[in-house]
Amino acid sequence: MYKPRKPVFTKQKAPFGSWESTITTDLMLNSSVGLGEISIFNDDIYWIEMRANDGGRYVVVKRTLDGKESDAIPAEYNARTRVHEYGGGSYLMTEQGLVFANFSDQNLYLIDANDNCRKLTNQENCRYADMIYDKYQQRLICVREDHSNKSSEPVNTIVAIPFSDPDSETILLEGADFYANPRLSHDGKKLCWISWLHPNMPWDNTSLFISEINSAGGLESAQLIAGGDIDEAVCQPLWSPDDILYFISDRNNWWNIYRYTNDEVECVIELEAEFAVPQWSFRECNYDFVDQDSILAIYRQQGLAYLARINVHEKTCRTISLPYTDIESLVCDREHACFLAASPTEFASVILFDIEQESVSVIRKSNQLRLDQKYISIGETITFPVGEHDNAHAIFYRPQNRYFTGQDNEKPPLIVMSHGGPTGESHNGLKMVAQFFTSRGFAVLDVNYGGSSGYGRAYRQRLNSNWGIVDVNDCSKAALYAAEQGWVDKNRLAIRGGSAGGFTTLAALAFTDVFKAGASHYGVSDLEALAKETHKFESRYLDTLIGKYPEEQAVYKNRSPVNAVDKLSCPVIFFQGMEDKIVLPNQAEMMVDALKQKGIPVVYIAYEGEQHGFRQAKNIKRTLEAELYFYSTIFNFECADEIEPVEFL
Repeated sequence: MYKPRKPVFTKQKAPFGSWESTITTDLMLNSSVGLGEISIFNDDIYWIEMRANDGGRYVVVKRTLDGKESDAIPAEYNARTRVHEYGGGSYLMTEQGLVFANFSDQNLYLIDANDNCRKLTNQENCRYADMIYDKYQQRLICVREDHSNKSSEPVNTIVAIPFSDPDSETILLEGADFYANPRLSHDGKKLCWISWLHPNMPWDNTSLFISEINSAGGLESAQLIAGGDIDEAVCQPLWSPDDILYFISDRNNWWNIYRYTNDEVECVIELEAEFAVPQWSFRECNYDFVDQDSILAIYRQQGLAYLARINVHEKTCRTISLPYTDIESLVCDREHACFLAASPTEFASVILFDIEQESVSVIRKSNQLRLDQKYISIGETITFPVGEHDNAHAIFYRPQNRYFTGQDNEKPPLIVMSHGGPTGESHNGLKMVAQFFTSRGFAVLDVNYGGSSGYGRAYRQRLNSNWGIVDVNDCSKAALYAAEQGWVDKNRLAIRGGSAGGFTTLAALAFTDVFKAGASHYGVSDLEALAKETHKFESRYLDTLIGKYPEEQAVYKNRSPVNAVDKLSCPVIFFQGMEDKIVLPNQAEMMVDALKQKGIPVVYIAYEGEQHGFRQAKNIKRTLEAELYFYSTIFNFECADEIEPVEFL
C-alpha cells in the first residue's frame, strides 16, 4: 500500500544573530525567581526566593508536609543581609519562630508561632548573618558586622543575642578580621567557628577553632583544629549526630571531607574532586548527615556536580545517579534531603530527595516556563591548551533554533563569557542568558579560566599575582581555539563579563586584539580605585591577585584598563548599578569618559536603585536587550526583536 511521505521540514536560512526566538526577556522574567538558602525544620521546607518582578525582594517561602506553600514573611519585609555585601545566612527557623535579617535596616526580626512580627535587634549600624539557635541558653549566636565607626573598616565579631533581652547582645568572639560558620554541638557544650585575617580570602587561608561553653554561656579554652599559619582553606564545619566535628579542607589540593576525633584530624574521603565552593556568601552547605554513619554530599569534578553517599566508618563514597549536572545547597532531615539542582535543559529547582529510595521530586522551579527543547543549546564541556603545560576549561554552546540555521559559508559570532569572582565557576546547568543569545544565532563560550574554583587549589592559585594576565590569556585562547576548530567566525568575537569578569573583559579588550566588541557589567576598570574604595571583605583581595598596595602601585597602574585606553580600539557597552558598594559607579564612568575622549563608540546604561548585580526585572530586561542591539550594530545584522535602540556617546 502506498504511504504518502511526510513533508520534509527545512530550516530557514538567516544571518546569525538575526534569528527570531521564543526565548524573550519577558518570557524569561515573568515567571522567574532566584532560589537559595534551603532549610528543613519540623518536616517543613524553607527557602529564599529572589523575585525580580517584586523589585528584587528576597522572600522566605515555607512548604508544609502536605505540599502547601506560603510566604513566611510579610510583604513589607525583604530577607536579605548585607554582611560582606554578598550576604547569605539571612534567616533561621527556631523553636521561638522565624528569625530573619531585614534588608532596609539590617536588623533581625522574629515572627512567632502566632505570626506576630517584632524587631529583635535595634542597631542603627550593625548587620547580622549566619545565625544558629542555642536552645540551652535560649539565644541566637551569629556573625555581626559593625559599621558604627565611619572612619575605619567595619568590625566583625560573633555575638550572642538572648531572646528574652535582645538589648543585652554580647560579643563572644572578636579580634579576627572575619568570622563565619559558628556551629553548636548537639549537646550544647562546644562551639566551633571559622575565622581569617587580612589579606586572606576564605579560600586562601582560614582557621577552624573549637571552644568550650561555660555555664554562663561564655567561651573558654579555644583550640585551633585546622588551618592557621599553613596554606589551608577550611570551611563548612558540621557536628555529626554523635558530636564529632567534620569539616572540609583543601590541604591535599582538593576540598575534601575531614573530621576531628581522638585529638587528631583524619581524612574521611580523599578524592580529586571539590566538596566545597568558595565562601562568597554565608551558609554554603555541600554535605549533611543522614545519620551518624553516613553523609550525603555534593562534589564537583571536571565541571559537573554529583550527589554521593559516604559511609564515614568505611570511608567509601558512592555516587548516586541523578539527571542533574549542577547541584548545590544540600540539607538532610531523617528520611529526606533537599537541594538545588539544574541540568542543561531544566531550570534550577528545589529538589526533594527520598534518601532510602534515592528518588527525586521537584517542589519548586525557578522558572515555570515549558521550554521548547529545540531552542535549547546543550553546553559541551571542553578543555583547551593555554600554555606549554597548562590547560583551561570552558562550556561551549552552539547556535540552536527550531526554525533557523545560518547562511551558506557563514560562521556564527562568538560571545565569550568571563565569570565573576574571579574566584568563581561557571556551571553546566540551564543558563538562560546563554540561551537568549544562542537561540538568536550566537555561539557562547563560558570560560573557567585559571583561578576558577572546581579544579583544585593549584588551579585556583594560577591567578595569584596574575589577575589580568592568566584570565585574559585563557579567555583569548578560548576564543581563538573555537575559531581554529571552525566553530565560529574569527572576525566576530565578543567578550562579556560582570564584576571581576567585567575587569577581564575590559583587560582583554585593552591588552589583546582578539575581540571586536565587549560588554562590561559593573566591571572593574581601575585597580587602584578598587583597592582604595571597595568594601572590607574584598579590601585586601588584590594583595593576592595583583600584589601589595601601594608597594606594587606600578603593577596596579599597568594592569588597569582605564590606563590603557590608547590600546583599545573596539566598541564597548557598560552597565552599572548606581548603588553598587563593591564596584563603585566611577569605575565605569572613568572608562566611558576615556573612551569618549578617544572617539571610540561607547554606550553607558546606569540604573538607579541597583546594587552589585541587577535584581529588578525591568533593568534585567533592558540590559539583555540593549546588549543584543549593541552587538547587532557592531556585527552588522538586524535584530528580530523590537528593541529600544541604545545611544552611542
